[in-house]
Order: sequence, then C-alpha cells, then structure tokens
Amino acid sequence: MLVDDSAIIRGFMRRWIEQDGRIELVKVCADGAQAVAEASVCSPDVIILDIEMPNMDGLAALPQLRKLVPGARVVMASTLTSAGAAQTVKALALGAADYIAKPQTSQIGGVDSYRVDLLNKIVALGERAGGWSRPLAEYRLRDRPVIARKPAALVIASSTGGPSALPAFLAPIASRITQPILMVQHMPASFAPLLAEKLEQAIGKTCREAVHGEVIGSGAVLLAPGDQHMRIIKGKAGAVVQLDRGEPVNSCRPAADPLFETATAAFGGRVLGVVLTGMGHDGRAGASNIVSAGGRVIVQDEASSVVWGMPGAVAQAGYAEAVLPLRDLGQLALRVMNGEAA
Repeated sequence: MLVDDSAIIRGFMRRWIEQDGRIELVKVCADGAQAVAEASVCSPDVIILDIEMPNMDGLAALPQLRKLVPGARVVMASTLTSAGAAQTVKALALGAADYIAKPQTSQIGGVDSYRVDLLNKIVALGERAGGWSRPLAEYRLRDRPVIARKPAALVIASSTGGPSALPAFLAPIASRITQPILMVQHMPASFAPLLAEKLEQAIGKTCREAVHGEVIGSGAVLLAPGDQHMRIIKGKAGAVVQLDRGEPVNSCRPAADPLFETATAAFGGRVLGVVLTGMGHDGRAGASNIVSAGGRVIVQDEASSVVWGMPGAVAQAGYAEAVLPLRDLGQLALRVMNGEAA
C-alpha cells in the first residue's frame, strides 16, 4: 500500500513498484484517513506511509494501521529536515519498521538510488511480513572460548529495525557495563542526535554522538554520527575516536565494518561484537576481524529481527558464537562484558 498526498511522488513510486515483478501494489491512498479506511480490505504486507499529509498525517495513521493490519511492516517516507527527522524517530518508536528519505520533488525522476532503496526495502520487509511461513536459515555456531578474556569494549551494529532493537537490547544491561559501548546505526545525519537522545532516555545512562578526536572514557556510550564513519585508533591517552566522510562501505556511511575492524586493533582484540537487525551484510567483515583477533561475536536471531540480513550474514559465515532473541542476547552480552567464562 502506497500512502502519499503528492500526486507526483505517487506517480513515480507507483510506476517503479508496478515495474518490479516481485511486488504487487494493492492500494494507492492520498492521505492517512483513506489508508485507515482501506487497510483491512486490501491487507498489505508493506505500507509506505508519508509523514506529512492533510486530513490525517502519517503519525496519526500509524497506530491505527498497526492495529488494523498487525502483520504489515510500515516504512515512513520522511524528509531530511530536523522536523522530518523528529517525526520519523517518533514513528520508529511507535512501531514503524523503517524509513526512507524522500528526495525533492524536482529531483525525483533522476534519483535512481532512491528507487533501488525503496524497492529493496519493500521486498526485504515483505518477506518478513504477514506471517509468512518459511524455513529458518541454517548456520553453524562458532565454538565459545574455554577461557574468556574480559572485553575492553562492546561494539554494536544495526540498521533496519535498529532504532527499536537498540533500546530493547541495551536498556536492561547498559547501566551494569563499565566498558565503552560504541554503536553504528545506519541513518542520516539529522536523525542520529535524536536517536542518541531516545537511547539515553531508555537506558538511563548518558548517550551521545561521538566527537572527532575524543578519548573514549570508561563507561562511555557513543553513537556514530550520521553520514560519518566512526573509527577507533590507539592514542597516548587511550582509545580515540576518528570520524571521516570516506567512501561508503557496504553502501553505508556510517558503516559497521570500519568500527569493528579499528576497534579490534585499538583494543588488542578484546572486543565483543553484537550485530542486530538490518538489511545487507555490513558487519560481516568486521566480525571476521574480531574473531581472528580473539574477540567474540553474538547476533540477534532471525525470528526477532525485522530483517535478518546483517546478523544472518555474520551467523552464516560462521563468526557468531550465539544467535539469540534480544533479551537473551543482552543477558549474554552482560555476562561476557563482566568477564564470565564461556
């Protein structure tokens, strides 16, 4: 189901979707009220929902749509303005599965990357929506160490579904972890400060965007800024944050692999890597670095992930020693960070 008040944007999106043989467009709506009226009739697996619309906007429609079609995955179509970012982060907290940043109307015809991103999100989320029954992916767990080294840092990667998964994972455990917690969530620059604020409220511990050149203190909880890679180097005073706008890695900036790889070097392999829900395979190469250096990697399971791309890639490559739902994953992470043996 496509919900947007702009006839121009509806037209482009409709054409893109109808040209993709993987997707069936079941309804096009001009506002939230119409979407609410039609949702239970057409029963969509995925809803692309504009935020700013007359009559009923996306934020007002979202809880009603989730109640009417609880199996549907909702993607919020957002602007990259500060207001759009705030509304999108709020929508993610209300249960939206993901978001997509809308290009300017004058540019939409030439934004091929936006078209590809839109279609890939619909397909990935559609495969997990509507209660589809399919075999779970196979993987082999890595052997846990007989004698465990206490990690010096916890590094976390997430993407689609991450803004909800991160607080659920960290809230029960963050206050009991004294080592730094370093996170990469795929999102634009205007979104990251709001996510850090939401995380701080959820975990009861200071959480903020990382700053270039800062020494990472004990107990710090740092989020990579949007549109910047976060790397860690070993300085005279300890581990230091390095931010850059280098080329995207795995089509992402920030990306998890640069954080995982450099944190492994900076902390001498004493790293616990956690990969949560997300599309793609970002984090897989970094996970390989972590385990090769003697660190440990655990990932979110398929059943609890919005999309099992990133954690699945790590598990299927044989780098994960545990594949668990969020709460269990958090409790294991806490035990590992506290230095308990395998």
